[in-house]
Amino acid sequence: MSLTVWLIALAQALLCAALAPLLIGWVRLVKARLQNRCGASVLQPYSDLRKLLIKETRVAHTASPLFRVAPYIVFVAIWLACATVPLVALDLPTARIADIIVLVGLLALARFFLALAGMDVGTAFGGMGASREMLISALAEPAMLMAVFTLAMTAHSTSLVGVMEHHLTDGFLLRPSYLFAFGALILVALAECGRIPVDNPATHLELTMVHEAMLLEYSGRHLALMEWAAQIKLLLYGVLIANVFLPWGIAQDFSPAALALGLAAVLFKLAILGAALAAGETVLAKMRLFRVPAFLNLALLLGLLGLLSHVILEVGA
Repeated sequence: MSLTVWLIALAQALLCAALAPLLIGWVRLVKARLQNRCGASVLQPYSDLRKLLIKETRVAHTASPLFRVAPYIVFVAIWLACATVPLVALDLPTARIADIIVLVGLLALARFFLALAGMDVGTAFGGMGASREMLISALAEPAMLMAVFTLAMTAHSTSLVGVMEHHLTDGFLLRPSYLFAFGALILVALAECGRIPVDNPATHLELTMVHEAMLLEYSGRHLALMEWAAQIKLLLYGVLIANVFLPWGIAQDFSPAALALGLAAVLFKLAILGAALAAGETVLAKMRLFRVPAFLNLALLLGLLGLLSHVILEVGA
């Protein structure tokens, strides 16, 4: 494989990390405008990350080495997971590891170390956030697997590239199984990324926090890496929803025109998803914690219905 293809794959991986703060800034800006506020610039998340990266890092005296290493593991695991999802082009060297099972495993690895870091210092809020995170993930992972297995059964492959190529070959077909899987993946994305109605990323009320409760003891570059990883995770789910269900526009060769069209297409789809997320968070309120299992059970039910509808239609055909 030529050096140019590897450079494109590296550029795509770097682009994932670079676009993540921009997506967060876009969501915040649209949300502010919907609430009749001016809002900060879409580039504000970059400024926040830069400010945290140059600040001094303070660590609690009760923290173990795991507390210091966890931000790097979490960031690298989520970044690798995002890099495996085709963003601009297909058939890159990363396509060999762009597997649904690998993707779920990398996200689980990041979540495991995030929960350990929350409990490491021994604070009450860190342990509370870690336990809530594990509760949500235990319910979200089966729903996500149900949704993605529906797509995998249709394409007869667990490779994300194979699923996208199958969609591009067959053209646009309105399948009931895809509608159920699409709804399930959206609900899982809201829960996994800590967005309303499952969690409020802007809250500072300790008794209602989930993700933020595990980051209270972090500062400086450690906090920057954790925040950046959360932003990349939101981008990952956005790209997964946009390019797996609507892969049109993604580059199938490495010509400059095709790559430019692929970049423009994914930016357009992410802008629409970001605006929809901002609108949803504006009209919805955060639900109580004991209602989250019912919310994720709905996602699991949608994923199961998608899987069953695919099996029934295949048998009937």
